[in-house]
Amino acid sequence: MLQLNSLDLKNVGEVHHNLSTPELYEEAIRRGEAMMGHLGPLVVSTGKYTGRSANDKFVVREPFTEDQIWWGKINKPFDPADFDKVLYGLRSYLQNKDIFVQDGYAGADPNYRIKVRVISEHAWHSLFARNMFIREFDPEVIAGFEPDYTVVHCPDFQADPEQEHTASEAFVLLNLDRKMVVIGGTSYAGEIKKSIFTVMNYLMPIQGVLSLHSSANVGVDGDSAVFFGLSGTGKTTLSTEADRALIGDDELGWSDQGVFNYEGGCYAKMIRLSDEAEPEIYQTTRRFGTVLENVTIDPESRRLDLTEANTENTRGAYPITHIDNIAEGSMAGHPKHIFMLTADAFGVLPPIARLTPEQAKYHFISGYTAKVAGTERGVKEPQATFSACFGAPFMPLHPTVYADLLGKKIEEHDVKVWLVNTGWTGGPYGVGERFKIAHSRGVIKAAITDAFDGIDFVEDPVFGFEVPVECPGVPTELLTPRGTWSDPDSYDTKAADLARLFVENFEEFREMAGDNLVAAGPNV
Repeated sequence: MLQLNSLDLKNVGEVHHNLSTPELYEEAIRRGEAMMGHLGPLVVSTGKYTGRSANDKFVVREPFTEDQIWWGKINKPFDPADFDKVLYGLRSYLQNKDIFVQDGYAGADPNYRIKVRVISEHAWHSLFARNMFIREFDPEVIAGFEPDYTVVHCPDFQADPEQEHTASEAFVLLNLDRKMVVIGGTSYAGEIKKSIFTVMNYLMPIQGVLSLHSSANVGVDGDSAVFFGLSGTGKTTLSTEADRALIGDDELGWSDQGVFNYEGGCYAKMIRLSDEAEPEIYQTTRRFGTVLENVTIDPESRRLDLTEANTENTRGAYPITHIDNIAEGSMAGHPKHIFMLTADAFGVLPPIARLTPEQAKYHFISGYTAKVAGTERGVKEPQATFSACFGAPFMPLHPTVYADLLGKKIEEHDVKVWLVNTGWTGGPYGVGERFKIAHSRGVIKAAITDAFDGIDFVEDPVFGFEVPVECPGVPTELLTPRGTWSDPDSYDTKAADLARLFVENFEEFREMAGDNLVAAGPNV
């Protein structure tokens, strides 16, 4: 029998350990957690929480790690005594309740992987974990599986903010010393995978591995490419190409041997997904094993309507094997190109720009984009934001630690770095239009195939990066944002506003980043 003594979980009900996908379907449907959609996906609702709850995430402050953590508004400290109170409540709550346990790995490279155990009160969350972590198929290994880190996930258990000093009834508490994550009050499954991503972002730099909040793919010639970006910027969409093998869509590491996926699955946005624009991802919504969160479903025909939902952040979690063209072992060599994706709500940035190594580090630390509606609670429409390393909520170390690793690897492997705007053109959000996926694919393809070689670039007078004057398959007028605005003077005003935001945001990092990086920013 599975031993849970290390967590001091006693008197629990039936323990469902590493159930198969069909078994988890049966349990989830029998318990009223989900329904099966047309052609096989499991459809669930996450209730009140349809995105990450950033204000409810804390890191336990203890002597083992406190000198290493980047404390502040991102990594908020949590008292160890309060952590024990929450854990005590969870143990009491789980008495006589059935639990579901899934074991797997984070990290496709055996040299850097960790063993993860996810304990949840819901069958569908166990299926989510089964999809998102890398599976172990050897029965002997599974029988002796001892986790490095454990996630205890009880969405129906609510904290008492007055007694336990959480921010609300929901909580995501990371205890690096005890190698444990406890989550409660929220059914949003993304909290499970992102908590372990945070763990990897703490562990990997110590071993010289750069953690990437990115997707990656590789061509037939072994030319891998990395796509940085926050949720909603197009990481999954733009890295999923029929003629390039997918390495991973969200969380990766870059070691001395190359890039590797942390995950065994993908977690893609589903709102307004179409077979025409994103055929590979669309087909996963018609597959057994896919978990669909908050999508609209007809209760009788069980057919999906991906055009409408009660949240912009509808999601699909599916095994990476649901994608036809994937990289063997979810690993590849060093990237030749890096794309920093941003959904610019100001409509100021060009669809693609070439960055110097110093500019690459500057934009990496800045992590400018727009929060997409529904990705976090309270966000109703895109908002300009800066998120260090294109994933500050998951970076427990200071951003310059990751930036220095990035700069070192760019120099060692002669990587070309590009800034790609998947946001708005012709004006800001509400006035302009969002770039078509086809145009974003077009500029990326041109970069990967070296189609920009021999084409002239011009330096942007405000941001200093270089912009191509033409691109195969993309309308030339889109390449120069100022020309897409009906009022060029209004563009100049917005560009200056955005430049000031960059400079103001970077003040936090100025001292540790140094003068060279500060000079790589925009001119104000």
